[in-house]
This record gives sequence, structure tokens and C-alpha cells, in this order.
Amino acid sequence: MKTIILAALIGSFSIGSALAQSCESKAVSKDGKPLAGAAKMSSIKKCCEDSAVSADGKKLSGAAKNSYVAKCVKGG
Repeated sequence: MKTIILAALIGSFSIGSALAQSCESKAVSKDGKPLAGAAKMSSIKKCCEDSAVSADGKKLSGAAKNSYVAKCVKGG
């Protein structure tokens, strides 16, 4: 079990910054204007949480998800 979580964490670190960039580009309001401040961070965090999946397509949970989301948000 630990090896699966470790593999998921390592995989998430390699793609975290790329996903943060795509999440940052998705942070726009309904009228197409870029978000700023807390609204932008909230949008990026939600996007990162939604993209937190393991290599086999299952949603991450617990420490693996927290680590992935932190890395994703920090990258953006």
C-alpha cells in the first residue's frame, strides 16, 4: 500500500506544475475576465483537487491528495 502511495506522489510531483499552469489559465469569470486574489486561488485549488488522480485513474485521497494539491497550487 505504501509503495502505491509513494508512486502516486512521485508521479504527481512531475506533473503538478504543468497542471497548475493549465488551472491558472482556467481561472476566469463567467464573462471571460481573469480572476484575481482569493477568487483566483480558490479556482486554482478547486481545479487542482479535481485533477488529483493516480496513474491508474483513481482519485487520490488523504496525504497523497493533500501533497498533490499543495504542489499543484504552489506551481501556479
